[in-house]
Amino acid sequence: MAALEHAPAAIYCLAGAGLEPVWANARARELGTGRAQLPRVAGRPVDELAAEALRSGHTETVTGLLGPDGPAATLVVQPLSVSGEPGVLLVLEAGGPAADGPSRGDLVEQAQSALLPPSLPLLPDIRLSGSYDRATSPGAAGGDWYDAVPLGSGRLALVIGDAVGAGMPAAGAMSRLRGAMRSVAMRDAWPAAVVTALDEFAAQMDDVEGASVFFGVLEAGSGRLTYAAAGHPAPLVVARDGSTTFLPLVPRPPLGSVPGSRTEVSQAVLEKGATLVLFSDGAVAAAGPPPDQGLGHLAEVARSVVADVTPHDGIGSAELAAAVVGQLSARGGRPDDIAVLVAHRLADSPAPLRLDLPAVPSSLPAVRRQLGAWLDHLGMGEQDRVGVMVAVGEAAANAAEHAYRDADPGPMHVSAAVDPDGVLTVTVRDEGAWRPPDRDPGSRGRGLLIMRQLVDGVVLQGEGGTTVTLRLRLRRSPAEDIGHAPAGTTAEVVVDRGGDRPVVRASGELDLLSAEQLRIRLLEASHGGTGRVELDLAGVTLFSSAAVRVVLAMARIARDEGWQLVVHAPEGGVTRHVLEISGLAGLVDIR
Repeated sequence: MAALEHAPAAIYCLAGAGLEPVWANARARELGTGRAQLPRVAGRPVDELAAEALRSGHTETVTGLLGPDGPAATLVVQPLSVSGEPGVLLVLEAGGPAADGPSRGDLVEQAQSALLPPSLPLLPDIRLSGSYDRATSPGAAGGDWYDAVPLGSGRLALVIGDAVGAGMPAAGAMSRLRGAMRSVAMRDAWPAAVVTALDEFAAQMDDVEGASVFFGVLEAGSGRLTYAAAGHPAPLVVARDGSTTFLPLVPRPPLGSVPGSRTEVSQAVLEKGATLVLFSDGAVAAAGPPPDQGLGHLAEVARSVVADVTPHDGIGSAELAAAVVGQLSARGGRPDDIAVLVAHRLADSPAPLRLDLPAVPSSLPAVRRQLGAWLDHLGMGEQDRVGVMVAVGEAAANAAEHAYRDADPGPMHVSAAVDPDGVLTVTVRDEGAWRPPDRDPGSRGRGLLIMRQLVDGVVLQGEGGTTVTLRLRLRRSPAEDIGHAPAGTTAEVVVDRGGDRPVVRASGELDLLSAEQLRIRLLEASHGGTGRVELDLAGVTLFSSAAVRVVLAMARIARDEGWQLVVHAPEGGVTRHVLEISGLAGLVDIR
């Protein structure tokens, strides 16, 4: 009851023969707690709805207006016993015009965004970015999508499409089509084979029939693009000199509309420094009729954006798609969704990094500085970059402290490179011999534990010195691409190092995305779990299940390392309540 006192929903407990209010939280007291003050939902008195639920013995849910002219509301009525007497628990969720919860259009956009790829591959020769903006009218929104699928050997499938219809049904059709595309492409990525298979799939699915799609395979090293389409416009190429052209394309009917239609495959070469722009119909419709005007406007917008964002092939090219969509949407009303996928081929591939330094602690700042600058040039997201920096720092520190113990310092070699498929490999090699200190758990030590927490793979070799090899597949999330926190995310996660031990302080809404920020900050502050750290959740207003999983994982790591995670959460608050009912009370020290 204390934890629910400040919940946004109005919560009542009614008990006794007359179902009188015996308890109400702060929001319920604002609405009124007297029998005559209980609100009406969907035109019916709440106490009448409560009596019906009590007679049936089942939980009832009622949706309608709160009062005669109020906002939309949902009432859940659950029978329960109060001190041996019959009673009910009422949970009433409602809001004003600005707090009614997501609108129909917002829900479509949330569903659509959730079904789009959560991250895009990051290749050494190609910068990818994707963006989606829903139509102004909820009745026209939903169904546009894009994807990028690594195929191995430096090949990348680039896909964009548009499902028929709007709203949740179109988003669902898009999801099925995207899943079918990935399944087919991983077996046979020849564009004609993929489009033909999708055509057969669409012919069997009423909601997918009539969808359009463009499917291309880009070879990152050579720039060769092999592609085909069904009912979809040809992509745009912005050359390095700023000139624009639409790729030649053999028209074909939309998927499933004319079964057995022949699929023609075309080829082109994306030159170094050039930019490929895949787009849905909404990008053309944004300029209004006629179509030629829309295509011309799109070409001008893309040319302008490329000139502004990628003058020197910087990491800003990750913002291309969002910038294109932003300018196309700037005119106001959007009659259709806009989806854009951009592939920018770098003029020069990043050269591998090689550092040869003495294996002494004073060399570690140089490793951090030069490796950090090199990783920034790759366009890595912050979380991956921090993880790599911490892991490499541990490997370099081990070499500096242990490789030449009781001997003159020798060399330490640090190298980093990215293969054509976007897998980063960093090696730290010395010519001495070191072992983890005896106090470390197991035979591989704390340093390796830290590294394995932060990268995809760690290999230790001990012949002719010690070589630590770290690997991580690179990618960027849409949130990192556009350079700011996702809409609706208000969390802040910082590390306070002013006390005896680091304190990770979180405030705001710890949702799915910000929970990942919490994870990386906890690992960073605790050196992969090997050092004590505290977690301060006093400022958290939303503590999601994703955040619970992060705290649980950190608590297990701490337990395995012989210490207990201290978590600060105010008594009577929802965050503390969630921690307790999640079974964390025995794993963490809640204060």
